[in-house]
Amino acid sequence: MTHLPDPIADLSDDDLLAAYTEGADGTADGAWLRVNFVSSLDGSATAAGKSGSLGGDDDLRVFDLLRRVADVVLVAAGTVRDEGYGPMVLHDADVAWRRAHGTADHPVFAIVTGSLDLDPASRVFTEAPVRPVVLTSAAADAGRRRALEAVADVVTCGEDTVDPERVRAALVERGLGRIHCEGGPSFLGALVAADLVDELCLSIDPSLEGGDGGRIVHGSSPELRRMRLAHVLHGDGDVLLTRYVRAR
Repeated sequence: MTHLPDPIADLSDDDLLAAYTEGADGTADGAWLRVNFVSSLDGSATAAGKSGSLGGDDDLRVFDLLRRVADVVLVAAGTVRDEGYGPMVLHDADVAWRRAHGTADHPVFAIVTGSLDLDPASRVFTEAPVRPVVLTSAAADAGRRRALEAVADVVTCGEDTVDPERVRAALVERGLGRIHCEGGPSFLGALVAADLVDELCLSIDPSLEGGDGGRIVHGSSPELRRMRLAHVLHGDGDVLLTRYVRAR
């Protein structure tokens, strides 16, 4: 006999949001940093080089809902380029929900980059409904910084490299406490090492990638960061949608 967790298809959007927001508070700085990833059964974060090849419609549904409740969507520049991100524009239903709950129509798009290797003419900036934030280091190229300052708020978060603790603090100072991070693996590794991850939402696709796809996280941490299982849901095509929160 197969025992499966609750099917996501039986839950309304409000039910799902309740499941994903329960307990998402209580940190010392008043913020909550959630990370969202998808993985194959054998631990690959991509298939055919893209994370979007994994997870299916139910993963996308959760993905959109997690953006709905975020103040800011935080992504490393490499992932912005590799995954072909456009401007941070939510669907009409998400905008309506946010208006009903007294929040801005769209979350802020925050991009982490040590090199400032971003195109100011990209749609990410030119079609942004909210002025994006670029988080970088003092050592970044001054010319690139000037160019990006025309289309985004550029914030220094470290001297030679980007310091993840200063990234979180910079967002909190702007009133962006509900932080939703979508990668990439190296940035997640830095967050884990700094013990800044309050929650991991991981969709597990029932596939064996078997190739050279990377893990959801790169880098090492000085110690294990224990998480507690908050829920598991069953999606179409046997995708499992899991939520882990920091063990206290």
